[in-house]
This record gives sequence, C-alpha cells and structure tokens, in this order.
Amino acid sequence: MNEQPEQNRQRDFERFYAESAQRLVAVVYAVTGDVGEAEDAVQEAYARAWPRWEHLAAHGDPTPWVRTVALRLAVSSWRRTRNRLRAHFRHGPPPDLPGLAPDHVALVAALRRLGPEQRRAIVLHHLLDLPVEEVARQTGSTNAAVRSRLMRARRILNTHLTETAYTTEPLSSGPTAIASYKPRQEAYPHE
Repeated sequence: MNEQPEQNRQRDFERFYAESAQRLVAVVYAVTGDVGEAEDAVQEAYARAWPRWEHLAAHGDPTPWVRTVALRLAVSSWRRTRNRLRAHFRHGPPPDLPGLAPDHVALVAALRRLGPEQRRAIVLHHLLDLPVEEVARQTGSTNAAVRSRLMRARRILNTHLTETAYTTEPLSSGPTAIASYKPRQEAYPHE
C-alpha cells in the first residue's frame, strides 16, 4: 500500500524534471558560458532536490530552490577554476613530470588483460605483498580460490610480459622490471 505514494512521488518528480531541466540548463549556461558545467550543476541540483522532494513540493514551486542550488554549484565550480588559474599564474606551471617508464606501461597493459578478480588478487598479493589468507579475507574468497586466481593470472602475465619484452625495442640498456619480472612462486599442495 505504501508503493502508491512512492510511485506518485517519483512520477511528480520525473514530470517536474522533464518540464524544467532544459530551461534550468539554459539559465545556468547563460551564467557560466559552459554547457557541460551547466548540465553538471543542474543534475547535481536535481539530485539534491530528490531527497527533499516532499518538502519542496509541499511548499509550492520547487523550481526556484533547484535553480538557486544549480547556480551556487556553478559559481562554486567557477571560483575553484578561477583560484586554480590564479595559483597557476602566481606560482607558474607545475614542473614537468617524467613520462611513465615503458616497463610500467607494459605491466599496466598486462594487468588489464586479467579479469577483475585475478587483477585484484595479483595486486594485493604481489604489489602490496599481502599473504594469500589476507587477500582471501579482503576479497571475501577462500584461500583456494585466491591461489587459483593467482596461478591463472601469473600464466597470463607471464605470457604477455614475455611477449612484450621480446617483441618491442629494449626498454633500457640494463635489465628491466618487465623482462626480469618473476611472480613469487609458492608451493601449493595441488601443484
């Protein structure tokens, strides 16, 4: 029985949104001069209006409230941008940052070939050096599942990283992290 008032509430809000959103974006755009920024501010204003919808609708037209919130959000964004520009001119551009090392790029590309569960297990176990039991606890898995994911992920990484090391130009004059990458091998009862 409570679903009917909730459905009516949602329907009223959707109707209000459909009738007023385009006009509010135009108003905020006129102030900011940036369509994307105007759309973001208006969407955030509607998101803030939804939890207050019953109160706003009970007190008349909610449009002024949503418009005020959207304009304030847009002005806040504009002020943050202005302050960043002032800091840039005051302190100069940030120092040049070195590019990513080719071995880092290759490792990230190899990690992207893994499924999310395998990638999470590899990162937690090998990069953060967590024991299998802790990885299992943090991922809500069993130790056996983590070991299985690690084993499959190592095979995929080994294949991809080996291919990368031999099919591209040398990354540096000495051994690289990619060419020398060897996953930590552990003795498992099932291997």
